Amino acid sequence: MGYEEPGRSGPLEPTPADEVDPSGADDPQGGEPGRDRFGVHMVWETILLLGFSALVYLLWRENPATLRGSGLRALILDVVGFGLLAMAAGLSLRTAAVNLAVGPVAVAAGLHFAEQGDRGLPVAVGTAAAVAALGGLVLGLVVVLLHVPGWAASLGGAAGVIVYVEQRSAPVLVQGDYDPRGIAGRLFVGLAAIAVIGGLFGAMSPIRRFTGRFRPVADPARRRGVAAAVVVTGGYVCSTVLAMLAGALFAASEGAMTPTAGLDWTVLAVGAALLAGTSAFGLRGGVFGTLLVAGALGLFFAYAQQRGWTVSRWAVGGVALAAGLVVTRLVERYGRPVPGPTGWPAPPPAGDPASSGGWALPRSAPVGDWPPVLPTQTTGGTADPWSTRRWETGARTWDTEER
Repeated sequence: MGYEEPGRSGPLEPTPADEVDPSGADDPQGGEPGRDRFGVHMVWETILLLGFSALVYLLWRENPATLRGSGLRALILDVVGFGLLAMAAGLSLRTAAVNLAVGPVAVAAGLHFAEQGDRGLPVAVGTAAAVAALGGLVLGLVVVLLHVPGWAASLGGAAGVIVYVEQRSAPVLVQGDYDPRGIAGRLFVGLAAIAVIGGLFGAMSPIRRFTGRFRPVADPARRRGVAAAVVVTGGYVCSTVLAMLAGALFAASEGAMTPTAGLDWTVLAVGAALLAGTSAFGLRGGVFGTLLVAGALGLFFAYAQQRGWTVSRWAVGGVALAAGLVVTRLVERYGRPVPGPTGWPAPPPAGDPASSGGWALPRSAPVGDWPPVLPTQTTGGTADPWSTRRWETGARTWDTEER
């Protein structure tokens, strides 16, 4: 509805201050108002689905046995591992504080699982999960308390994890006889549920804006508040635990773990998250992209193995990262809120009294010089004929005539 200005007919025109997100999720510290557009994610995920289908066809034509029986279960385990890594990187990207330690954490967790596998899952996985959660908590506190870039802090954390990894010089065989292929289907269903449900929640404007509050809107060194600090810390904890689970799963499915720096896993994970539609700037992301990219990676590595190709994770991760940066540009260009109708006046500057409301009254024109209160007196003039004689030296006019 419009407002009527006294003495003027018709409603006042709205100003950009009226164009706010009705959900109340807009960032009060300078975030862009309005609801994000989601069509770009739908289009991109459709393209990913076509690519996934093409890889399924190529692998089926090369060796149909890889898509049924034990071959399918092994492929599913690889897909789940890639999916966990992609979710770990994507979750930290959503909070605008990327975790570059996911690769080294996955390798360290795989080595720990291989060495402690004969002691049972509660010890082998539970201990690693507790250490990973504690490490993610420390990393998150460093980022939010010092307010430093997440990539720099997590790179320092990755260096500390690599020191632990380099204490081993040879591949470590998994102790015990645990085989996760028997529950491959349930693991995939769990991964799909977490990825899709998380994506659906992330598509809601209030949740999307809340999880992306650490994203800078002006000065990157400006603190973004307590809510952003809590979200970033929780994101580091969850992403580190997800990376730990991915490493343990890789070790269990392969039967051994090779001690490497793990930064190639980081590049692959971040590239997969960006390729899935998650913005490198944080805040924005899709729904089915992570699951589709994880499936495509598993199919591609299986297809390369069937063809006898030697494929480096560095190469695949680099290609995914380069393509993901292009996707980020598309997401930021076509995913931001729709601008308001044209023809509106520009918003008033900060501190202007007109900026306090949704509409402003016109400012009055400056007033010129006021006229003097009294007219200017003339210096000369005739004498008052009614004045007394004591001020006169001559006779009055009517006294010179005969009465």
